Amino acid sequence: MRRTSLLLAFGVLAVAAAACAPANDTSTASSGAASPAASATCAKDQLPLTTPGKLTIGTDKPAFEPWFKNDDPSNGQGFESAVAYAVAQKLGFTKDEVTWAVVPFDSSFAPGPKKFDFDVNQISISPERQKAVDFSQGYYTVKQSVVALEGSKYAGATTLAELKDAKIGVQAGTTSLQAVQRVIQPASDPSVYNQQIDAISALKNKQIDAIVVDLPTGFYVTAAQVEHSKIVGQFAATGGTPEEFGLLMQKGSGLASCLDKAVGDLKSSGELATIETQWLTGSAGAPELK
Repeated sequence: MRRTSLLLAFGVLAVAAAACAPANDTSTASSGAASPAASATCAKDQLPLTTPGKLTIGTDKPAFEPWFKNDDPSNGQGFESAVAYAVAQKLGFTKDEVTWAVVPFDSSFAPGPKKFDFDVNQISISPERQKAVDFSQGYYTVKQSVVALEGSKYAGATTLAELKDAKIGVQAGTTSLQAVQRVIQPASDPSVYNQQIDAISALKNKQIDAIVVDLPTGFYVTAAQVEHSKIVGQFAATGGTPEEFGLLMQKGSGLASCLDKAVGDLKSSGELATIETQWLTGSAGAPELK
């Protein structure tokens, strides 16, 4: 997600806004319950598909890094493309049996019939959205990220302990503020701003050493908002209800239980963690801070 085009700015902003949840927001439900109409079998030839014999997956266009690679969901590269094909494989589909549909982010969770079997587009599971659509269990728990200016004192930090003396900026009322207080526990109170843009301006003007935002927002900040900035690293927040991305389906989809099982199998086998490490930790430049 290092492209600096205007399309990136607008597209990732929509993603970041959806992912950055206030601390008191109830939209961070941990998983989506399978629909009562879920199929009793997950045999490939018994699945209720939009197009017989094909698994149709929706996502937005442009499809941004690190979630996808080269704006091409079908290449299997990028975190969400890799997850989508891993799920497809669990359902018995080969790569050439998967087709992709362009689905704008906001319309994906609008009520009504869908032209896809499931959508994957950094969509946070929330009770409000679950009134209109179904979700699988979460395939990614949103983590927090530390963003600093390149070459600055804390830009090379590799552990949370190294950030203890940093002057950290964060937006009021967010899960990021909770994460700073509970996980990093800096020596001095963080600088709290009413608006995220104010924290970003303070970073630009070197009034603070770093900002903490959720990871999708961190990608956007470094790609489109603050020149010569970098993600120092990512870390898991503790306490509260975690925010998760889920595979989205039409309400009452007969695929719900099968997608839920596929994601669960990927978790238990460790494959999902491997995909996350490859695309969100390694190639995306967001190492884990512990």
